[in-house]
Amino acid sequence: MAEARKAAASLKIALAQINPTVGDVAGNVARIKAARERAKDADLIVFPELCVSGYPPEDLVFRPAFLDAVAAGVNALAALTADGGPGLLVGAPWRGEARANNESRDNDNAHNGVLLLDGGKIAGVRFKHHLPNYGVFDEYRVFAAGDMPGPMVFRSVRLGVMVCEDMWSEDVAETLMESGAELLIVPNGSPFELDKPDSRIGHAVARVTETNLPLIYVNQICGQDDLVFDGGSFVLNRDRALAVQMPWWREDLVLTAWTFAEHGWTCAPQTPAPQPERLENVYQAMVLGLRDYVTKNKFPGVVLGLSGGIDSALAAAVAADALGPARVHCVMMPSPYTSDDSLEDAAAVAKLLGVRLDEIDIGPAMQAYANMLAPVFVGTSADITEENLQSRARGMTLMAISNKFGKMVLSTGNKSEMSTGYATLYGDMCGGYAVLKDVYKTTVFAVSRWRNTHKPEGSLGPNGAVMPERVITKPPTAELKPNQKDQDTLPPYEELDGILKCLIEGELGVEAVAAKGFDPATVRRVYRMLKTAEYKRRQAPPGVKITHIAFGRDYRYPITNGFQDEGGVA
Repeated sequence: MAEARKAAASLKIALAQINPTVGDVAGNVARIKAARERAKDADLIVFPELCVSGYPPEDLVFRPAFLDAVAAGVNALAALTADGGPGLLVGAPWRGEARANNESRDNDNAHNGVLLLDGGKIAGVRFKHHLPNYGVFDEYRVFAAGDMPGPMVFRSVRLGVMVCEDMWSEDVAETLMESGAELLIVPNGSPFELDKPDSRIGHAVARVTETNLPLIYVNQICGQDDLVFDGGSFVLNRDRALAVQMPWWREDLVLTAWTFAEHGWTCAPQTPAPQPERLENVYQAMVLGLRDYVTKNKFPGVVLGLSGGIDSALAAAVAADALGPARVHCVMMPSPYTSDDSLEDAAAVAKLLGVRLDEIDIGPAMQAYANMLAPVFVGTSADITEENLQSRARGMTLMAISNKFGKMVLSTGNKSEMSTGYATLYGDMCGGYAVLKDVYKTTVFAVSRWRNTHKPEGSLGPNGAVMPERVITKPPTAELKPNQKDQDTLPPYEELDGILKCLIEGELGVEAVAAKGFDPATVRRVYRMLKTAEYKRRQAPPGVKITHIAFGRDYRYPITNGFQDEGGVA
């Protein structure tokens, strides 16, 4: 052992925080190769979880051709290491022996694997032991769980590799420590949500405390459908001190220097990247989620309705920052109820952002529908039906532009509206992506104010304010009838959002929410709106996850649902 220690008194480990694309095995392999070229001085390069396939691969794992392509990509990467340069630690879906917990699945017993590539070959393979099966995760459905792992030996150093969820339980780290691991390495595909960075570092500190081993944590950075991954990779030394903190919201490659002394390995400290504030995290999540969704799906840009209100103004700002103003096409679609203020504010937003703005009057469409439906609607009074027709005329207009020019329609509804059903199917819900889908209205106000005084790193939009102050301060309105305000139908947003957070993220019943000081009748009304609107949400476009429980993968309530959780609230 003394000879082994003498042979490995120092180590250079590169942390590769990359942006893979699910299913693009060739592209991901090329990205890994490029990182290896940049880190030629490293002994080992650590990549994120399932970086060869992209994460999460979902039902692609069931396709033998996909697993074959992944295996070919891994073998090609292994061959590179015959040159004596850096070894690679990469993640990939990997076939293993038949296991009882997935014998009925036709996926060749695939595991969530991590592979050590060195000396021109696959030098070691380990499989994820704890498969997450909650929230946005359903890995147990597609993967077989691996056995409790032991260390992998890399150039005489015993590496304790834990794949993502394995770090969140103490048993894997304990087993690795007891079997001789010298340092812990955690490849991750950890999706962003508010306050998640604190949870990650908390679990990492716990594992270091329990094992007295340093820990390397490498997370991917990308948008993948309704998930976004924020990076923020880091290194903790044995004393739990933060030795390395990589940036959030962008790709990066960092070379770390390690030395071995009497009590183990230590990483030389580096200047840490600054941690973003809460509102910047929300904004950057929307920007990255939209950018990767549009770019990876090869849309030339986006088109959206710019109403003069705050939601569409914020959505347009996110789009300009994500894609650049030239790829953003805004359309103002006035009706007879559209105010001069809205026309002026929409024009001002477009000017500040430097985006294209067209104006298309929907008045002729409204009259055409009125004439068409008059024989059927005879004897009835105007109501919400005519309001919804306006929204659907706008949706049809945007879809026509999308079909003609190929740009994706970006819908602009927020979480407060989606929660309560304050949105029109096939109208303002039209779109390929809903950038504000998991952002409450009160957060829309706060983030808009933040963006007006900050330009996030990496943004492609303009410096300075992105919307006039009046857009933020005027009372929200759909302008579908004279003198309409949102609060004619909804409680004040401060109260509404407080109730919704309790019902959705808190998963509380009506009585428990009312006990927090909210008006019982209002809580009951909001609960009924939330429950009734489930059928609308199922037809909504995807949008980036921001909160602990986002509509979609996190929120799987039945549409046909007879349960009444109203308790004894009167």
